[in-house]
Amino acid sequence: MTTNVKAIHKEIGDMFGQVPGWVRDLPESALSGFWSSMRDFQLAETALPNKTKELIGIAVAGATRCRYCALFHAEAAKLFGATDTEIAEAAAMAGHTMYASTFLNAVQTDYAEFRRETLEMIAYVRQHQAPAKPGKQPQAAAH
Repeated sequence: MTTNVKAIHKEIGDMFGQVPGWVRDLPESALSGFWSSMRDFQLAETALPNKTKELIGIAVAGATRCRYCALFHAEAAKLFGATDTEIAEAAAMAGHTMYASTFLNAVQTDYAEFRRETLEMIAYVRQHQAPAKPGKQPQAAAH
């Protein structure tokens, strides 16, 4: 299968005003798959709102320590309406998850026990949730 590099570059240029050098440097065999995933998933309207996808991208960028991805996803998140506070929370959530993950994996917590306890905790919270008001997230009842 041949990739129509000129057509893909034109589509990217039409969307972004230019074709970044690093995209031009992608191997021809990778270009079509990369662009279709970016166009049809990352930038498209899907089940996840674009702002949410970009906040996930920020979290992953922080976890993988990719400054290129962090810059791109932060700017894209802002384009889709994310605030500096939301961006900071996405980054903090990534750090929080990495902290717990590092600990669980380093001490080799038993997965079956972890799963059982997690499902029990979620069931408990569900049983004790205060009813949600329209437009608000349900909250666990205080004890």
